[in-house]
Amino acid sequence: MEEKSFLETLFDLSFTEFVTTRLIKVVYVIGIIGAALAGLQRVYLAFRFSGFGSGLLSLVVTPILFLVVVLLIRIWCEMIIAVFRIAENTGRLAEAQKSKAP
Repeated sequence: MEEKSFLETLFDLSFTEFVTTRLIKVVYVIGIIGAALAGLQRVYLAFRFSGFGSGLLSLVVTPILFLVVVLLIRIWCEMIIAVFRIAENTGRLAEAQKSKAP
């Protein structure tokens, strides 16, 4: 089966191919960037409004929170991909059964 371009897949009204499996990498990168920006904001606000002690504590805690958030984003993305791959493989199995039927 020939793979369609991204735009062909995006405007495919029969939904024979999934766009999500192509976009999930972009979603993951945006999630990492968002987590990094949130972490930087957290450290900045801790130093700015809560004082030096809170800022130092935030410097220790924020990287751990960043890793936890990135892990949760990764798990979420993998769950989405797993569902879409199950759908793709089920479709392939159904097509194979149709071609074998007498």
